[in-house]
Amino acid sequence: MAAALAGGLGTAPPAGASEPHTVHQAPEPHMVHQGESIQAAVDAARPGDTVLIGPGIYRESVVIKESGVTLRGAGPRTVIGPPVARAENACGQDGDGICVLGDPGRRLRNVGIRSLTVAGFKKNGIWATGTIGLQVRDVVARNNGQWGIALERSVRSSLLDNAARENGDAGIFLANVVQEEGGALDTQDTAIDGNLLADNRIGLTVRRVRNLRVDGNRMSGNCGGVFIVGDEGRPRAGDLTLRGNDVWRNNKRCPATKRLPFLQGIGIVLTGAEDTRVRDNRVVDNIGGSPLSGGIVLFPSFAKAPNARHEIRDNLVLRNRPADLADRDQDGSGHRFVGNVCRVSEPAGLC
Repeated sequence: MAAALAGGLGTAPPAGASEPHTVHQAPEPHMVHQGESIQAAVDAARPGDTVLIGPGIYRESVVIKESGVTLRGAGPRTVIGPPVARAENACGQDGDGICVLGDPGRRLRNVGIRSLTVAGFKKNGIWATGTIGLQVRDVVARNNGQWGIALERSVRSSLLDNAARENGDAGIFLANVVQEEGGALDTQDTAIDGNLLADNRIGLTVRRVRNLRVDGNRMSGNCGGVFIVGDEGRPRAGDLTLRGNDVWRNNKRCPATKRLPFLQGIGIVLTGAEDTRVRDNRVVDNIGGSPLSGGIVLFPSFAKAPNARHEIRDNLVLRNRPADLADRDQDGSGHRFVGNVCRVSEPAGLC
């Protein structure tokens, strides 16, 4: 009988029976607990892997140099802070918390950072360069010396539902490239949606980029809410949409720098940009005495590049001083102010 069974197991399946198939299971996540190294788990990860970080305080900087890796914490209970001793990698030595480092010849694709806090770093909480499809979601970036979350040379990014608080410069910063001049980068529909940006110098700075949307964010308690910045480079900055944002009481006072006067009471500023659509936003109670103060302000570019063809439509813009709507760029042209609810404008007649 045993021989017969063995022989039966070795026979071909009957006609019409389904062929065996291979089941592909998702990669096992790399789990990190307090006291263990996040960097060691990241170094062991491969494309498609997730590094899970348990609750606790982790004193290290983390570098991601592999596409398709996701770093996911346990929410606010997972905190990444500056190392106590000298940092072991270039990210920490530069004063950054989490670095996603690609380059023009090898951009990193589909890296994710989710559900954690990065706080107290000398420079930036999250710094990313040379990425495609980066997603940063449900992250708290607070008390970092420069930017909370900062991207350059990056396209198709998603910055969703984060909170950036009390950072030295912008809560979120997006640029073509930080250390060089050049024309605006096409971000290929990058999305900055649903973020809370509070008590920073500037809530959101978008510099020398095109083709993105800024939707449903909340900016309050900053010196300035939103800065859209371009210059004389080609292609020009602009071709972007700000819609459904709540920008209120950005009345903290910040001292002047080499590039800017003191900042206070600034809602949304557009300078040196073109073809930007500012629609359905609530911009209220931004009050200050800075040259840039006001609700929605078109301001002369320090690079002598005039604003062009902005559409300011259907916004609620009230109780901002010295003006709700202000076009202070005398060389700008082609703008449309339509359907806004406001009371005071510079020049008169924009409301």
